[in-house]
Amino acid sequence: MKTAGKIWPTGLPRTLEYPALPMTALLRGTASVVPDRIALRDGEETLTYAELLGRASALAHALRRDGVREGDVVALHAPNGLYHPVGWFGILLAGGTVCLLSPLQPVPTLAGQLRETNAVAAVTHPACSDATREAAAGRLQRVVTLPGPAGGEGAPVGGTAFDDLVRGLPSVPPEIGVGPEDTALLAYTGGTTGAPKPVRVLHRNFVANLLQMGCWRAGVLPEVHGEEIRLTEIPESEQFPLKLGRSVGLITSPLYHQHALMNLNLMVTVGATAVIAGRFDAARTLDLIERYGVDYTTTAPAAYHALLDVPDIADRDLSSVRALTSGAAPMGVAMHAALGEAFPRAVVLEGYGLTEVTSTATFPPPTPDTERRIGTVGVPLFDTEVEIRDLQDVGRAVPAGTDGEIWVRGPQVTAGYLGHPEITAEQFRDGWVRTGDIGRLDADGYLAITGRLKEMLIYKGYNVYPRELEELLTAIDGVRQAAVVGRPEAVVGERPVAFVVADPEAGLTGDALREQVASRVPPYKRISEVVFVDQLPVTPTGKILKTELKERLNHA
Repeated sequence: MKTAGKIWPTGLPRTLEYPALPMTALLRGTASVVPDRIALRDGEETLTYAELLGRASALAHALRRDGVREGDVVALHAPNGLYHPVGWFGILLAGGTVCLLSPLQPVPTLAGQLRETNAVAAVTHPACSDATREAAAGRLQRVVTLPGPAGGEGAPVGGTAFDDLVRGLPSVPPEIGVGPEDTALLAYTGGTTGAPKPVRVLHRNFVANLLQMGCWRAGVLPEVHGEEIRLTEIPESEQFPLKLGRSVGLITSPLYHQHALMNLNLMVTVGATAVIAGRFDAARTLDLIERYGVDYTTTAPAAYHALLDVPDIADRDLSSVRALTSGAAPMGVAMHAALGEAFPRAVVLEGYGLTEVTSTATFPPPTPDTERRIGTVGVPLFDTEVEIRDLQDVGRAVPAGTDGEIWVRGPQVTAGYLGHPEITAEQFRDGWVRTGDIGRLDADGYLAITGRLKEMLIYKGYNVYPRELEELLTAIDGVRQAAVVGRPEAVVGERPVAFVVADPEAGLTGDALREQVASRVPPYKRISEVVFVDQLPVTPTGKILKTELKERLNHA
């Protein structure tokens, strides 16, 4: 029975121990405990945990043989698929630092990122190999091509096919000198408000955040066994949505983005089977849930909207699902309710994080006896502090219930940006990172996000937060999605303009929406204009591209 106001799940401590081991210790631990469990599934192809560790280890030996050493940057340029995680773990087991490259990026951008990170090698895929080779322009020591769908391969000119590369090599990890302070990943930020920058995510950041996420969602605690990190269940573990060594998770977002990569690693950490979907298709996603008994998935609100729009969703057996998680964009009260109806046994969990904190800073309490507050993104995870600071005086924390900039401190806070010391010094201070997001804490420590500092509008001298207006709009029946941007006007500043995706049969009008929002906000926050659109422009990870919406206004 849920206890009103109860925040911390029963049986979990307030702090965790974080082993001083590389993040590959999590894979090694899981492969020791459940070697024959299916780790990865892509269609009819599978890899067990023993096979995943074995093939990643063989790749690591091959990379070492070709000169990759501790700290060398190796690019991983591949779409979602069975062997993407083999490439990820193989590079790490070789002692390398992974640089994730998006298959959607044009060649000039890829070439720039290879130069910026000083990559020495690349692991690619048949679908990306031509672009990898062109971007490399002869500067890389080695280009390795992973197996493609159904075992197909296609080594580029100057590249090497995976099976040829690893033939005869050991299936146990090589001995390397990598520690918790070494960089595991260079993760390019999304770049929705500026040029993407490579964030230095250390091994200890991965270990900390994966343990924070896994222990919070599965009711487990870590133990060290030599070079391995293993998890053990607490007595109350059955109350948690993720099940150690038993869950089946679905990966629908692109693995070249930190959000999906972390959820893949979460599945590895808790010994779950990760079902890897290719390009997102809503009906196929429901097919995969039914076919494989998926009990855990995470994706962006735009994808959840698409799932809810599948015509026969009410006829599907979705009873296996225990948790639906999100964090790329605000969900809204109406979506929470709709998902709860469509997935009757699932808890809907909206968390908060960013690449600069590895992945996750806050998350709702996940057990039935705890309180989840819709409209918030939960509470700080183990050993994590969240402060709301004054927008003009960043050294001053503001009281509960007051809007300000969100600052985060914890073991998951990363080491800043590669090659950008000034921006790093500005954003990372004394263990804290300033997020650029605006929010408020309530008296119990639940965090609500109200906007982005760079998106904040100033109208007649008042601060207007788009997210607040977006949540009011999405709470209206018939509104599927909403995004608010500013239209510049002389003297007054920026007037809020709402782009809205609505149900056609709802019969909504712009005037009606403006009036409903106006009844709930002060005059300076009123929406001046509503633009109905069929869909909102989003990144591959589901974040709304407000720059494109502003361009539409400029050209209207």
